[in-house]
Amino acid sequence: MSESFRRQLRALPDFHENLPDFDAATAPADPAELFRKWLAAALDAGERQPHACSLATADSDGQPSSRMLILKDIDDDGWHIATSRTSRKGRELSANPRAALNFYWPLQGRQVRVVGHAVELSAEASAADWDARPAADGSHNPDWQLYAIQPLEIEFWQARHDRRHIRHFYRPAGNAELR
Repeated sequence: MSESFRRQLRALPDFHENLPDFDAATAPADPAELFRKWLAAALDAGERQPHACSLATADSDGQPSSRMLILKDIDDDGWHIATSRTSRKGRELSANPRAALNFYWPLQGRQVRVVGHAVELSAEASAADWDARPAADGSHNPDWQLYAIQPLEIEFWQARHDRRHIRHFYRPAGNAELR
């Protein structure tokens, strides 16, 4: 049974036929600008929920967990996400503020990975985010917290059919390098 399953997994389709090109040498100096371009391309390609990402956190013992959520914004504070302070991810971010985001757009063969520290944004910003939710009913939620992931590293990954995938890194000093 295991060998059959292994063969089944190996036979699954790989990346979409028409992958976009990516020349890291011409990438903008600002990773947020490149992210916005890739997000627009994902929308144009028909990607569903291209603003959805996996958030990886770890508790105080280092036990990891991961779940999907929605990117709220990118600004000088960082990459915004939100959750209840009392949720598992809220408790983990409080105990261990290191986090990673991963966006995946299969039709484009692209991923963006953001690794950094999560900082709590103001009560006012959190309340405004709560009020802007599609199901907002005017109620107050004191547990709702808007966080900014302040990047230590951002990786843009472009798949290629020859398996020579392109990785383009940004680091806080603004120095980008290709690995």
